[in-house]
Amino acid sequence: MAETEAPIHEHRSRLLEGMAHAVAAKGYADTTIADIVREASVSRRTFYEHFTSKAECLIALYEAASHNALKVLQGAIDPAQPWQAQVEGALTAYLGCMAANPVLMRTLYIEILGLGPQGLAARRRVNQEIADFMLRVVNGAQGKGTPPLSRQMAMAVVGGINELVLEYLEQDKLDRLAELAVPAGALVRAATNG
Repeated sequence: MAETEAPIHEHRSRLLEGMAHAVAAKGYADTTIADIVREASVSRRTFYEHFTSKAECLIALYEAASHNALKVLQGAIDPAQPWQAQVEGALTAYLGCMAANPVLMRTLYIEILGLGPQGLAARRRVNQEIADFMLRVVNGAQGKGTPPLSRQMAMAVVGGINELVLEYLEQDKLDRLAELAVPAGALVRAATNG
């Protein structure tokens, strides 16, 4: 199929994948739009039909990867289980999803912050989505008489889990991310007094 015949969403997906490969190979600072379009097998014009800059493309990659991880979290919820078991199952699935693509994890956890305010804003949006998900699961499944998880504590838990993941990333232990399910689950329980 010629490039002009490919569906628009396919071009966007290829560009995001091209960004992931280029940044993994060269780092964000050294990646050029030429690298991205070469990896994606699309034209420069196609790139600019979807993104105004390589920073915008990296943010889109970050958000797409984060939304995929959130889908994994959502899919791991079993409402028949007590909320603590739901949280631990979701955390195990989420950490497994991240461990499955260590190059992308390094790119996203490190490179997104190099974008300054734009990257920080994207990270905050994603963290808020995860905190909102946690609020729905925990507050929707807790027993009567249990104090609800607050928005601030949900965000604190998300930040804490991100720092645990970042520590493993810095120590080159992404293949062992599953170990973090226990302390991350304990963090959620502590935040809910559960």
